[in-house]
Amino acid sequence: MKLSLTKGFSFGLTSGIITTLGLIVGLHSGTHSKKVVLGGILTIAVADAFSDALGIHISEEAENKHTTKEIWQATFSTFLSKFIFALSFAIPMIYFELSTAIVISIIYGLSLITLVSVIMAKKQKTKIWHVVAEHLIIALIVILVTHYVGEIITEIFGAL
Repeated sequence: MKLSLTKGFSFGLTSGIITTLGLIVGLHSGTHSKKVVLGGILTIAVADAFSDALGIHISEEAENKHTTKEIWQATFSTFLSKFIFALSFAIPMIYFELSTAIVISIIYGLSLITLVSVIMAKKQKTKIWHVVAEHLIIALIVILVTHYVGEIITEIFGAL
């Protein structure tokens, strides 16, 4: 796979997973509303996919070492991977009760992060456990922090 496509795909996938998990956990702990969580997923799938695509586009342009084609490949692959992976978290929300859907989403997201980390570590010929542990720790920090942010918001403003 071309570097520009790989860069966009891996960025979009990782961002889609981490951002959506944070949103899901934070909204759940703050509202306990399936509609709110599902609405958040749908909103982030669109808005954040465009935002990240523009971010990668500008970042690639700023490096001043990529062709126009490479820049647009990174842009589109970022958008598509972010959109698809963020949107995929809606599936458990639609088919399961909210607390079950949250657990499924966390397992699904952490499994994807693990898979991508293993592939990356093998490609870079580095220690797999080190890369996986580093990425999972960051993901778990996001999940924990957003959970407590949701609880703090509920404490300050009451149940929304």
